[in-house]
Amino acid sequence: MYSDLALLIGGEWRAKGDAGCSEPVINPADGRILANLPHAGARDLSDSVVAATDGMRVWQKISAYERANIMHRAADLFRTRLDSIARIIVQEQGKVLNEAMIEAAMAADVIDWYAEEGRRAYGRIVPGRVAGVRQMVVHEPVGIVAAFTPWNFPVVTPARKIAGALGAGCSIIIKASEETPGACVEMARCFMEAGLPAGVLNLVFGVPAEVSEKLLARPEIRKISFTGSVGVGKHLAKMATRTMKRSTMELGGHSPVVVFDDVNPEQVADMIAAYKFRNAGQVCISPTRFYVQEGVYARFLERFSAYAKGLRLGNGLEASTTMGPLANPRRLDAMDMFVKDALEQGGKIRAGGKRYGNEGFYYEPTIVTDVPDHSLIMTEEPFGPIAPIVTFKTFDEVVERANSLEFGLAAYAFTTSIARATAIGDALQTGMVGINSVAISTPETPFGGIKHSGHGSEGGIEGLEAYLNVKFISQA
Repeated sequence: MYSDLALLIGGEWRAKGDAGCSEPVINPADGRILANLPHAGARDLSDSVVAATDGMRVWQKISAYERANIMHRAADLFRTRLDSIARIIVQEQGKVLNEAMIEAAMAADVIDWYAEEGRRAYGRIVPGRVAGVRQMVVHEPVGIVAAFTPWNFPVVTPARKIAGALGAGCSIIIKASEETPGACVEMARCFMEAGLPAGVLNLVFGVPAEVSEKLLARPEIRKISFTGSVGVGKHLAKMATRTMKRSTMELGGHSPVVVFDDVNPEQVADMIAAYKFRNAGQVCISPTRFYVQEGVYARFLERFSAYAKGLRLGNGLEASTTMGPLANPRRLDAMDMFVKDALEQGGKIRAGGKRYGNEGFYYEPTIVTDVPDHSLIMTEEPFGPIAPIVTFKTFDEVVERANSLEFGLAAYAFTTSIARATAIGDALQTGMVGINSVAISTPETPFGGIKHSGHGSEGGIEGLEAYLNVKFISQA
């Protein structure tokens, strides 16, 4: 079963938008149409802003305690539907069922986290210089939020933005991905059934450029939160400056992985390969540039290659499947482009390297070696199941190469030396670093990048602060 798709505006579900058009939602496993998604027109978008304005007036006056209760109820409802929502994710996005279940469960945890953090949006008293003067620092909701989310994580990414805004006392208009709308629709239904006041959460779909242009032009909207490509993020950030909207930008990455020669290369290869091919590599913090010290390179490459070759491609709903399809035909074309350039640059294919099957959007888990640092695969984010693996000699050399790109989202390193672990953690120029670990994304920790990978954080106390204004009150 798939979701009944609709727009949510002012507490009402609209099966048709005033744009009068829709687009098909495609199952990437077999190319069949799951449903048709209505597009919001100009009137719908205007209505969503009016509804969010009304919803904001109500929501910010509700105590943080009661807001948390409503959010907890939504998370509980979501958990009762994990299996059906996970199956919707598999159908519209392609990842295997186990990964979809993990994503859905994490989305519920995110909602619970922000529910509690909203109750802890503490201010402080600053001692005055004059007797009888109270100096207070308080936090207030920033205002109406416009949020935009991609297709690779249909519920976790929307959950971060929706729950962050609601926890802070803001209303929100979210445009989830048109390619993976069903799971987010079901999340919105949970919030409404939990008793969220009308207008506090609005969900729209449409032509992305048209939706963003209309929403960001509205002065009522005071913050935007975007997850997606660097190019689109820069464009939206520029638009936001016209009305001085605050922004959180979680943009692209190209995560380096540094494997030093004091580790067990087989153990590291098993861990990082599983993480690399999660969601067929369509993860913004996916490990994507592998630098392996010469002493363990051969063993690491052998084990990593064996892992890739052992993956079973297929529909994510089938129990035997260990890697699903790519989300759309665009990703297939991109994979072909990366492989072609790697070969032209003198690279060698150790595993995979081509499309798979006669239906759906499958691409073999691919490993390329002997590629120069200026090759396409080493300089641009692949967002797919391609892993370039190269060697390095010294600490200083690999740090320079790892930090050479404009991206700064995530990085990983493996070593048994405490001194080296500390040094590489300090040296890598990214917003998140995993040392002997890939656990860098949890509800309670900040998630975000630096440099061209964006600014601001989601998750942790930083994620709530992104939706709060700071006010200083001096009272005599």
